[in-house]
Amino acid sequence: MQISMEKRKFKESVYSGISQLTKALSNPHRLEIIDLLAQGEKTVEVIAEEIGQSVANASQHLQVLKQARLVSTRRQGHYIFYNLANPDVFSAWQSLRSLSIRQIPDVKQVLNDFRHERNSLEAISIDELTEKLASDDLILVDVRPAEEYRMGHIPQAISVPVDQWDVQLDTLPLHKEVIAYCRGPFCVFADEAVARLRGKGYRAIRLEEGFPDWKGRGLPIAC
Repeated sequence: MQISMEKRKFKESVYSGISQLTKALSNPHRLEIIDLLAQGEKTVEVIAEEIGQSVANASQHLQVLKQARLVSTRRQGHYIFYNLANPDVFSAWQSLRSLSIRQIPDVKQVLNDFRHERNSLEAISIDELTEKLASDDLILVDVRPAEEYRMGHIPQAISVPVDQWDVQLDTLPLHKEVIAYCRGPFCVFADEAVARLRGKGYRAIRLEEGFPDWKGRGLPIAC
């Protein structure tokens, strides 16, 4: 009986610990923060603006993630920068993201509807991109914010952030294929860039995954 009790206590302790982690993930804003921090470290002010929350609310979400040891911090002067605690956090998010697309019809439907409206249902995988990178008939554009591009990007990619689209997108060589990528499958920048380019006669397509997925595969990155 004592051995059985010890086994039950062991299991309850283990699953209780895991449940604390899943509780930290059970909020859409905190999931978005993890997706955002996969691009690189950011301050609470930047995070708040990106997720459409007040600084106070963003800070509360970050504290929950920090208590669950999903994010870490570093201080530089008066600023605190948040980052994912380790690569396993992104791997967990990546698996959860893929599972949601496969298993939750509403998620897949919303994603498909959004891309259908922008004529960006077609995409290529990372494996297909690695084969295409050797071609001179290709332009790879990183449409994330410039700061994220500077922290790391796919080799050969040029930075074309949203606020530069009017200047840069329309001046790309029309005879070359354009592949746009951003933060990941739930990032809208690449879809919107592809829609804009196709509307102007470009052969444009988006990368299905984002830069963190490329980096997570251990492929070369540029800074």
